[in-house]
Amino acid sequence: MQDSAQEIARLRAALAEREAELASARAELTGAKLLIERYRLELAALRRQRFGASSEKLDGRITQLELLLEDLEEGEAAAPVRGEADKPRPERPRIQPVRQPLPPHLPREDVVHAPGDVCPGCGGRHFSPLGEDVTEILEKVPARLKVIRHVRPKLSCRTCSTIVQAPSPDLPITRGRPGPGLIAQVVVGKYLDGLPLYRQSAMLGREGIEIERATLADWVGHAAWWVAPLAERIGVHVRGAPVIHTDDTPVAMLAPGQGRTRTGRLWTYLVDERPWCGDRAPAAWYRFSPDRKGERPREHLADYKGVIQADAFSGYIALTRAPPNPGDGAGDGVPAIRHAACWAHARRKFHELFEATGSPVAGEALERIAALYAIEAEITGQKADQRRDTRQRLAVPMLADLKVWLENQAGRLSAKTALAKAIQYALGRWTALLLYTGDGRIGIDNNPAERSLRTIALTRKNFLFLGSEAGGKRAADLYTVLETARLNGLNPEAWLADAIDRMARGHPINRLDELLPWNWREPALQSPA
Repeated sequence: MQDSAQEIARLRAALAEREAELASARAELTGAKLLIERYRLELAALRRQRFGASSEKLDGRITQLELLLEDLEEGEAAAPVRGEADKPRPERPRIQPVRQPLPPHLPREDVVHAPGDVCPGCGGRHFSPLGEDVTEILEKVPARLKVIRHVRPKLSCRTCSTIVQAPSPDLPITRGRPGPGLIAQVVVGKYLDGLPLYRQSAMLGREGIEIERATLADWVGHAAWWVAPLAERIGVHVRGAPVIHTDDTPVAMLAPGQGRTRTGRLWTYLVDERPWCGDRAPAAWYRFSPDRKGERPREHLADYKGVIQADAFSGYIALTRAPPNPGDGAGDGVPAIRHAACWAHARRKFHELFEATGSPVAGEALERIAALYAIEAEITGQKADQRRDTRQRLAVPMLADLKVWLENQAGRLSAKTALAKAIQYALGRWTALLLYTGDGRIGIDNNPAERSLRTIALTRKNFLFLGSEAGGKRAADLYTVLETARLNGLNPEAWLADAIDRMARGHPINRLDELLPWNWREPALQSPA
């Protein structure tokens, strides 16, 4: 009897321990689920706040949340693998991602799984087809390098002994070994994917191909030389637009003889008329300068007439001043360039303050600006006149009310407070901030230019620095053609390889416009022969 009682007590203790483990597992799973939902909601909110571009702090938080979600979701999916499949799990609805069909342009390879030629039911061998089930999976075939041998037979004429031979093929690099596809891969790897040349050299080494970093640098230099005329044409195309988005970003450059780096600038000038159904193809033109003097944008935009959408940098403001009248020395009142300010910059001041202090005034300013962006979301893709009319009807009254509200708030604050400075930033640029309401071709902010600099911001950490001003110009030309190809929906690597190949083979100089990304047509696949 005593043994039975002890056995029962032991079983009860084991059961209690098992129930405690299950309760802990349920709590862990429930906590993970709650965290996943919380992070998903926060991630969605942050993405809505970005309005197409964001500060580095916001980008960092989004990246952090994505990594946290990835880790939690991997852990949730891996639970049965760890031997927990036999444990009872709380019932909960599982949100499955919507599975998109695989792109139709990808090549297909069929693997047929035959059920056998003998019926397992009766042993018969005669079957009638009823159809088939197809499961498509996406697989990666490792990149494969190959050698193309250009063979040129020599022939001797039996009559006169003249030796004949086909001329050498035109290659992107004279007496060089890389084909246009390999050159394009190296260029895109460095400037779009952030892969420094020494890393690409190591990657090729794993394929059994020993190519020094200096050799890859030579290839990049040749590629920049080939595309320079195309970059120049893209610049002409951009400077002919009625509205240009512009911004700049720092990049480190070696200072010769000083043993250190100094800060240069890469400037972007971008046209994108898709939001108002314009006819001009989207394009981005980049320029390099060793400093950020106000004369740089003046040099880049010499003879330009139109609207520039930019931040409050004094160099941009100077462009919009009325030119002097040669007759009397006074300004004629008609500047060639008008400046449209950026609402994303004005909003960012309030956002940073609200994040830091939770200021209700900053919060209300954000809500009022969000209402302006809601109007933009509705009219994106409409024609310029329709956009202007809607803004005049809806946005202008909101802006008039916003100005009065900001002035009232400013009157209650010390001018030295951060909130007062955020308000003054908007009020001090009010005319430029309102310019977009009178012209449907102008955007509410300068986010397109900021997006065009994002690749540089991400990859410059891997470049380390530019070697010289000439290197800065080469980088600007390559960014120009690659980003313009991407804006036009092309695969930049495929476009660059074909453009270099055609120019090397003697594409007529008077038909270079055919190679510009918005005119380019991908060639039909054919064998190298």
